[in-house]
Amino acid sequence: LCPRLCPPPGASKWDVREKVWDYLEASGLADFPRPVHRRIPNFKGSHQACCSIKELDVFDRACEIKVDPDKPLEGVRLAALQARKTLLVPTPRLRTGLFNRIVPPSGATKEILRICATSQGIKEYSVPVGLDGKARVDLVVVGSVAVSEKGWRIGKGEGYADMEYAMMVSMGAVQADTPVITIVHDCQVVDIAEELLDDHDLTVDYILTPTRTIKTNCKRPKPQGIIWHKVSYEMLEKIPILKSLRYREKQAGKEVALQDEHSDLANANTPAVLNEKAKAENTRPQAAMGSAQIGQHYVESDSLSPRLEGSGMITTVYVGNIPPSVRVSELKCALREFRATPLRLNWQGAQHRAFLDYKDKATAESAVSSLKGLSLGGNTLRVELAKNQRNKG
Repeated sequence: LCPRLCPPPGASKWDVREKVWDYLEASGLADFPRPVHRRIPNFKGSHQACCSIKELDVFDRACEIKVDPDKPLEGVRLAALQARKTLLVPTPRLRTGLFNRIVPPSGATKEILRICATSQGIKEYSVPVGLDGKARVDLVVVGSVAVSEKGWRIGKGEGYADMEYAMMVSMGAVQADTPVITIVHDCQVVDIAEELLDDHDLTVDYILTPTRTIKTNCKRPKPQGIIWHKVSYEMLEKIPILKSLRYREKQAGKEVALQDEHSDLANANTPAVLNEKAKAENTRPQAAMGSAQIGQHYVESDSLSPRLEGSGMITTVYVGNIPPSVRVSELKCALREFRATPLRLNWQGAQHRAFLDYKDKATAESAVSSLKGLSLGGNTLRVELAKNQRNKG
């Protein structure tokens, strides 16, 4: 057994990470990709640690398993595929959604399944799962830099595993009792001071190492959803699916003020400004919008931009897969919320689509990025530059 690493009293999370990364490299335990610093570290013996998951009842009972894409978890992804379980892997840095489902080709050999479990396989054999994909995750497997026998976990410091779990709670994909497992080397099991933990930190129920299976019996509650006041506008821009979840929770009447908005509220003048802006938006002429019948062809132009044609710069965005139950007012509300209000909206509800005109290609592309992953009426909308616009500019 390797010596137990003991972070000094008063050590920060970053101190603990550095101690683990340095030890793995210095002791020859680190494995590809190297160096392990700033990563969920791969280590010699990771496959052996992964294989022990097959002995757990929680793995045996699980039908749908979410496993992070980190290299040391490759053996778990392979075990899930070999056991014919549904394997969900988060998209890298959550740029294009939350999950991809790994779908091996029919009659896949052991070798093909091995490839499916790698980063190459995740790219080649996966299909995205939208917000309306009704994922029901029975088991969560995450990587860690350090973990304590009490189940307290430290990741690489970017917060993606914590955010993924919070998003799964928000989607209804996990329950309070959904087990969480991490795979680490024995030297990564360290004492972690409780004061280092925050309320958004994910805890684990099982720790698998090359030599041990530790059941933590962790009593600390897991995150109970997205803590919006810790989310910044910058994070919202980087993770498009967060916008959809925020919009969904706002529609359900939940408090979704962001970190930046909480900072703004410290300024006494800001609320009045925000309220005036909201009032101005709400008093714009919306009678036609509110009374538009489902399926009607409906066009609305921004009164400030009467001359849309003739400039030669207008770029159109296509919005498809709109459910029959959705009204134009709901789409307009979402466009305002996502800061993607067009110059003109051409609503074609009977064809389950709409066209949005923007002043130029850059604005249109920004709108496409903002609206990616948007879900209305239970459908994830298809949002892209209209076909005749793609090669312009």
